[in-house]
Amino acid sequence: MKRLVSPILLIAVLGTCTLFTGCGPEPKEAKATKYTSAARHKATMRSYKVLGKRYHPTYVEVGQVMNGISSWYGPNFHGKQTSNGEVYDMHARTAAHKTWPMDTMVKVKNLQNGKSTIVRINDRGPFVRGRIIDCSYKAGKEIGLDRMGIAKVSVEVVGFAGKIQSDATIARNKREHTQERVVLSNFGVQVGAFRRHAGAQTYQRKYTGVYGNYKPVIKRFSDVDGAALYRVWLMGFGSEQEARDFKDNNDLAGAFIVRN
Repeated sequence: MKRLVSPILLIAVLGTCTLFTGCGPEPKEAKATKYTSAARHKATMRSYKVLGKRYHPTYVEVGQVMNGISSWYGPNFHGKQTSNGEVYDMHARTAAHKTWPMDTMVKVKNLQNGKSTIVRINDRGPFVRGRIIDCSYKAGKEIGLDRMGIAKVSVEVVGFAGKIQSDATIARNKREHTQERVVLSNFGVQVGAFRRHAGAQTYQRKYTGVYGNYKPVIKRFSDVDGAALYRVWLMGFGSEQEARDFKDNNDLAGAFIVRN
């Protein structure tokens, strides 16, 4: 039986995006690289859902480290399109990560044999509990995954868009709090969600001009049944913290942080 939904305001609480804080320089805006266009960058930083779990692509900074399990993928995916629009080449040094920005350069070190390699993220995954990165066949072979299948690894950000920083540079920038960071999308605050477009338009008018430079926009989504859902977002925040402070300091019950 088809689910009936009231046309009144629907408020849903989603997980908020992660922001790595610090005293570093202002993050850079997304730009096209020789690998990935700015538009594709923006598209791949939207939250997405796989096997019932929602993932929120995050900011990263050079020197950041994540530990977990690595796997590899090869012939079954060779020649297919990756999340950033490239054709997957299992003989290139690339990898899939669930949330880190496209073209992030990372050093993957196999903690079980000490071998390491540097890869460029150009895909999303792996969607298996406990695994943090999926290396290409070439990269996996270089650290022994072709024999082991999976292994405990450390994954360190060493640069962006093909540019790799040395260990000495990374260490110095960490000491001086000048690590390079990347911003790939704009933050906002969701203030309402409606089944009917007219309801969303009413809410948009309600918030127009109320909060200065923060502009209400309507975003159309589809729910699990394929029915339209119109979300009203206040946009124009320069950082997650700015959006969070705004939400906390205003009477916006049920509002939550979003990323465009």
